[in-house]
Amino acid sequence: MKSEELASFLQQYFQHQFEKIELMNGSCFIEVSSNNSFELLSNLKNHPQLYFDSLSCLTAIDNGAQAGSMEVIYQLYSIPFHHSLSAKVILPREHPTIDSVESIWKTANWHEREAYDMFGISFNNHPDLRRILMPADWEGFPLRKDYQTQETYRNIKVDYQQP
Repeated sequence: MKSEELASFLQQYFQHQFEKIELMNGSCFIEVSSNNSFELLSNLKNHPQLYFDSLSCLTAIDNGAQAGSMEVIYQLYSIPFHHSLSAKVILPREHPTIDSVESIWKTANWHEREAYDMFGISFNNHPDLRRILMPADWEGFPLRKDYQTQETYRNIKVDYQQP
C-alpha cells in the first residue's frame, strides 16, 4: 500500500482515533492522542489489511520547557505488506506518561526503557520500567533539554566538556 493509499485507508477506518494525518516526502505520519494511543496502535497491528507487525523504533523528543511538551514517536512497519507509518503522541512535559505498547510489540520493552532512562517518560503497565543505559542511581534524564550534568557520581568527578 502506497503512502497515499495508506492515508486514505486510515482516514476511512480510523479517523476518529487520531488527531491529524500528513504525507511528507512519500511517508505517512499521524498524530495520536495519548488517551487512545494504545487502542489505535493495537488496531493498527491487528487489522488484517494493515498488519503493522513490526515496531521498528520507538523514540522520544523533548520540545523544551517553553513548548511544555514531549513526544513519543512510533515507527511501524508491515513485513508482509511492505508499508510503513509514523505515529506521534504529544505528552505534557511536566509529567510525561503514556501506556506501554510492550504487550503489542515485545521490542517496545527495550525502547520504552530507553525513553524512560533518557527522557523520564513513564510507560504505564510496562513489566520492568527501570534504567537501561544509565546506572540505577543516576540523577536526571540526560536527553532533556534542561538536563544538568552531575558534578560528581559516587565521589568521582564527572568531567564533561561540551565541544
